[in-house]
Amino acid sequence: MMSKKTFDLHTLKEKFSLPESWTNSIIFILNVLIAIPVFLIAHQNLVTINWPGHLDRIILFLLIIVLIQLVLRLVKTIIVLVIIFYFIALFIGTIFGNYGFTRVFEDYRYMIYAMQDNPNPQDIIISKLLPFPNKSKISKAVDFTNANVRNFAVNATTKHFGTQQQKGKNRIMIQCFAVFKEINSRWNYVNDPKGREYIAYASESVQHFSGDCDDHAILMAACIKAIGGTPRIIHTGGHLYPELLIGNSSDLETALYFIKEVLFIKESEYEQIHYHIDERGQIWLNLDYTATYPGGEFMREEILGALTF
Repeated sequence: MMSKKTFDLHTLKEKFSLPESWTNSIIFILNVLIAIPVFLIAHQNLVTINWPGHLDRIILFLLIIVLIQLVLRLVKTIIVLVIIFYFIALFIGTIFGNYGFTRVFEDYRYMIYAMQDNPNPQDIIISKLLPFPNKSKISKAVDFTNANVRNFAVNATTKHFGTQQQKGKNRIMIQCFAVFKEINSRWNYVNDPKGREYIAYASESVQHFSGDCDDHAILMAACIKAIGGTPRIIHTGGHLYPELLIGNSSDLETALYFIKEVLFIKESEYEQIHYHIDERGQIWLNLDYTATYPGGEFMREEILGALTF
């Protein structure tokens, strides 16, 4: 009679064991990949002590490395097994043109780049984990590092509101308003091909300023990101639209002043300014294509998902 075999963690470890040097190398590489975004989150949320030579931040990064290393080594067998299967899946995806090694590298590089100057870098990771329609395609389409996108955004800032662009934090906000004015004054709404969802890159839309709501949101987010602003794209179920991070209530008062009294006087006359306040009390201003001034009326106010850039 054939006896049943039982596989416990020790059996699994022996079956899939790797040389110790390989295991240590894998754990260390994974440690660094995890430590970088964790450090960015800690750096933005912890008080800066301003020690000479940024010593406090160096110590913080080393502590994060050590703590993650200890945790990974406690579960290194499971971690190594997961990584092996993950690499197999990526290898298959690369061969068949699906999600492969190149896409992983691009997504990780984009995430780190986007987290560096974001006031809440953890939102970048959260937005990557939460459901959002066509998330991967939209994230890739917001190609704010493209030279044509950057050049267009810069040109818009020289075309509009040049005398109001003061030094300090108001400058970026006013320049983002200039980008909004240039895009929305030229935008031509065009439907996607019948029966197909077409997602245009920002570098594509900047050539003809035409498309549907997701194309507009992508272009607006890319241009704002290209000049130092913090945009996000809101998903409402049947509509996507862009928003700009304004800041706190004091920053909102400044934004209202510039919109109503300086930059969009005629367009916003007798009109209400529409915005959202997130769970941290930060204010996001509506920049949809339906209005001629920042903070126009929401087409759909509900929020089912948000992608922060």
